[in-house]
Amino acid sequence: MNLRKTLIAASLAAMSAGIAMAAEPLMAAGQAQSSPQETASLIAKLMSQRGNHGLVADHGFVVASEHPGVVGTKIHRVNHTFKNVRVWSSESVVVTNDAGSIVSESISERRQGLGLGLGQSFAGKAGTDIDVNPRISGKQATDLVVSKLAPTGTHIVPPKAELIIYPVMKTVRVASAVNKAEAALNAMDLEEVVDHYELAYFVQTRMTSNGRPNLNDSIVSATDGHLIKQWSAMHTVVGVGHSEYNGDVPINTTLSGGTYQMIDASRGTGGTYGAMAITNANHTTSAGSVYTNSTNTWGDGQNYISGGSTTNANGQTAAVNAMWGLMNTYDMLTNTLGWQSLDGVNTATYIAAHVNSNYDNAYYSDTCKCMYIGDGSSFTSLGSIDVIGHEMSHGVTASTSNLTYSGESGGLNESNSDIGGEMVEAYARNGGTGTTIPGGNDWMMGVEISKTGTPLRWMYKPSKDGSSPNAWSSTVGNLDVHYSSGPNNRMYYFLSQGSNATSSSDYYSAYLTKSPAAMTGIGNDKAYRIWFKASTTKFTASTNYADARSKVLAAAQELYGVGSKEAIAVQRAYAAINVGTDIDETGGAPGPVTISSPANVTVAAGSAASFSVSASSGTAPYSYKWYRNGVLISGASSATYSFTAQSTDNGAVFKVTVTDSATTPTTATSGNATLTVTTGGTATETMVNGGFESGTSPWTGNTGDIGTWSGEPAATGTKDAWMGGNGSAITETLSQTVSIPSTATSATLTFALHIDTAESGSTAYDKLTVKVKNTAGTVLQTLATYTNVNAASGYQTRTFDLSAYKGQTVQVSFSETEDSSLQTSFVLDNVSLMVK
Repeated sequence: MNLRKTLIAASLAAMSAGIAMAAEPLMAAGQAQSSPQETASLIAKLMSQRGNHGLVADHGFVVASEHPGVVGTKIHRVNHTFKNVRVWSSESVVVTNDAGSIVSESISERRQGLGLGLGQSFAGKAGTDIDVNPRISGKQATDLVVSKLAPTGTHIVPPKAELIIYPVMKTVRVASAVNKAEAALNAMDLEEVVDHYELAYFVQTRMTSNGRPNLNDSIVSATDGHLIKQWSAMHTVVGVGHSEYNGDVPINTTLSGGTYQMIDASRGTGGTYGAMAITNANHTTSAGSVYTNSTNTWGDGQNYISGGSTTNANGQTAAVNAMWGLMNTYDMLTNTLGWQSLDGVNTATYIAAHVNSNYDNAYYSDTCKCMYIGDGSSFTSLGSIDVIGHEMSHGVTASTSNLTYSGESGGLNESNSDIGGEMVEAYARNGGTGTTIPGGNDWMMGVEISKTGTPLRWMYKPSKDGSSPNAWSSTVGNLDVHYSSGPNNRMYYFLSQGSNATSSSDYYSAYLTKSPAAMTGIGNDKAYRIWFKASTTKFTASTNYADARSKVLAAAQELYGVGSKEAIAVQRAYAAINVGTDIDETGGAPGPVTISSPANVTVAAGSAASFSVSASSGTAPYSYKWYRNGVLISGASSATYSFTAQSTDNGAVFKVTVTDSATTPTTATSGNATLTVTTGGTATETMVNGGFESGTSPWTGNTGDIGTWSGEPAATGTKDAWMGGNGSAITETLSQTVSIPSTATSATLTFALHIDTAESGSTAYDKLTVKVKNTAGTVLQTLATYTNVNAASGYQTRTFDLSAYKGQTVQVSFSETEDSSLQTSFVLDNVSLMVK
């Protein structure tokens, strides 16, 4: 199943009219939430479209949240379900207008492998009808997590356990990248597919342990309680205030009974304190109480003295830093984008200063939807303007895309906050007023809190920190999210400020190969409008780098037009980090996709016939559909189509269509190619049910591997044998006994084999051996051994001469062995033994 996320239905032109060239708000403030009747109507519309997406009656939809869109629209985050259980990271972002009509839908589809009725399982390959009845309880799952993380910890809030269906993903190469070296891969060369499903619990634990916050999200098997995945949920890093980093700044406070409170009644409503507020944690992990003062002059502008009072002038300075940062974050979002507070509907938040003792961290917590600031030890007080903007941006993410905080999506989550922090800094440095975001930020996260002047991150060249990459690679998702954010941070810098053509410059990218070598930036204001539109109205929780590029480009095209300088800048900025290919700035959008025509093929009966084409222009990656005599060939979806030709195939005509992945895709159709099959004697097929279309007989061994798998489509027909793909230590076999006549002049074994893997490098961890055995099971010959190193997109036809076994009855045996981690799938189809 191809999981490259797509945008379905272009947004109405009215959505972006008036926004493209003017600095106007993107979002409409204060919209009413949908009524139950409106929500039910939306669900009904989505349910009516299930057939268009290959879904069945057990597939459903649940609206999880809603936030404002542009004037006249609403944005709905819709979870996908199967048998009323949420399918993790399978979701839609649906834009509706005031009439309730669907304007656009951005889909992350991860459940199409469910519901095919091929047997029930708790942990099944794509295609199983999964059993949704757990064998352990949510409390048992939670207890297992707590016992491993912090058995003596204290819960800040009660833990939660939600039953889910968890798609275990794997990454495969697209057809055009099959033969690329690992180092040459571009983000667009890979796609995510479902390997298998597991019934699981999503467990959220929010604890303190040893005086420190311990916030985690875990995926736990609902069958035996083993931990499937885990990641941290801690998203880190007008009176007069004497601030530490910004001089004397105006801060809004409230006078109550002769006492000033650090509550800004003009920003935000509701929440814990009725408006934006700053509290004093006083070296604990709780929020504490709102800051108060007898006068409306706060702080001394000096770094907090460790061990001192948190309420005197020196202790108040951290609160001044926090209030100034919170006010500017609110104003930047509201005045430039129309987005109120963190959730878009003006719900108030707060910041707790002086959390823990000598604590070198600042973090956002989804428990309180608030921020905590430490006093620092290696750092100074962590309340600089960009750090506050960063943490508050985590709140915006939590209210919109909710990017999963691990892998590539986790890196994008962190990058979104770095981008937000820099834009808040730019806005604040220029007076904190106006409807546009000017320049003026330093593009270095947290430089003010560093005692040495070394920032936490360099946006323009992430590798300066010694750990963050400058560009995407296939391993970027394995990094800590604070490092995997690096490439996207650099992309955003280039989008806003442009690049440098001098190879020794910190602002140079070797991936920019078109003209001019130094790409042109579009400035902070346009860059952030594009990014914010994409992240709030198109991103889903599982968006990765490749998906981000397509959705940021779509946002630029909606705001400024297809082929606009802004859309070109997006393509060049992502190309600069090895996500997509570079284009000329003056060349406009890429032309339509083109395709070569396959050559005519002549083969002997029983031999492999192979047709190949190459695609160019358009926007990679490409998708292929092969046709035989005008009829679509199921599962033939790569640049090469191979199968074992029989005499009845003589004269068959083949062609292929190719579609690119542009926002508005283009399709090209090849010319026809004719297959000529020579007979030179009559060949007889001795292998029975070699295409697996007739069930499992007469195959023996792990016949459960035979079936229809949406994650591993057949080479021809609808069925294949999917061996492996487990990611655990296991051996699987499939064998068939055949007799080769003593009078045979030839005996040719062929089969189509597709290999994909989650392994990397040149070490053979998982393998498939092809053997000939006698009827007693003794190995007569090992014909071949294939491993994870041989992984490639599409099927390859393998051919072997078995004439040495004429006059014998033998077993043709396929045996697969995996090690204890990281799956490799060996997928067989069209097994044939032609005898003359």
